[in-house]
Amino acid sequence: FDFGVFRAQLALADWRKIAFALGCIYLCYLIRAVRWALLLRHIKKVPLFSLLGTQVIGFTGVALIGRIADPVRPYLVSKKTGLPFSNQIAVYIVERLFDAGSMALIFCSIILLAPAGAMPHPEIVKRAGYGGLVITVMGALFLVAVRLAGGVVASFLEEAFSAVSKGLGRAIGEKIRAFRTGLDTLRTPADFAVTLAISLAMWGLITLAYLEITTAFVASPQLAGLTLAKCMLLMAWSMAASIFQLPVLGWFSQIGFVAAAMSGFFGVAAEPATACAATLLVVTFLGIAPVGLVWARFEHVSLRKITVESEHAEEELIVDETAS
Repeated sequence: FDFGVFRAQLALADWRKIAFALGCIYLCYLIRAVRWALLLRHIKKVPLFSLLGTQVIGFTGVALIGRIADPVRPYLVSKKTGLPFSNQIAVYIVERLFDAGSMALIFCSIILLAPAGAMPHPEIVKRAGYGGLVITVMGALFLVAVRLAGGVVASFLEEAFSAVSKGLGRAIGEKIRAFRTGLDTLRTPADFAVTLAISLAMWGLITLAYLEITTAFVASPQLAGLTLAKCMLLMAWSMAASIFQLPVLGWFSQIGFVAAAMSGFFGVAAEPATACAATLLVVTFLGIAPVGLVWARFEHVSLRKITVESEHAEEELIVDETAS
């Protein structure tokens, strides 16, 4: 590995494209705040942009502390709005469902419409695209079933899994009921359509940010000429690598995974692949941290303290659900 070449790749990159990508990512946090406010409007109306701080601080916690800080966002929203934490966990579950569904729809559409020969291992990629489409449709049908008959679905799955473990069956039943509570925020087809449109717009911006960053590395022909379909494959790989995000150590492992994918799938040399992977991590994941730290300072929020508090609140919620 030549660190001189690595530095040269960063120096020669088109930083205007990278700055534009960072702007897209920042806009996504604003969209997340608007989406959460809209999901709450049948329970309590809040100004559309009033929850921006909860999103920025929450994602800063995940970036710096790890996935253990995931409950921070619903916990901060609960404190800000005065609504029960259990209610916000339900909204969080719905939000994550729309995230997964939107990304799957974009991924499948781009992959399946890509021209022949545009992807590495096209037969495998196409199968993955069709598989993702089937899973997305099944997920949508499951959502409709839970929305229309959540109690029946929860009882059925609870009984089915209780044959394996009573604790597992009870836990699954409670999760389905919590999910059903969250779906109360989607009371009309218009609610569903608006939430889906917002989610698709947000993930479209994230996809654009990935494409802008990868093609910004003009000194690497493979990256500079990367197509949208190939970028989508790289983005899916990156998202999978970030599921079990650890503080600090996870940053380097994710850079390594993404760089390896660039080299393996597209034949990118180690130095530009690592430079691009590091930039992707900084812009799409860590870029919010400076803003979040300043915002937390003004809000008098300690990230470590709020992470511990949210974790305890989640544990208490699980105990209460089990006891009930």
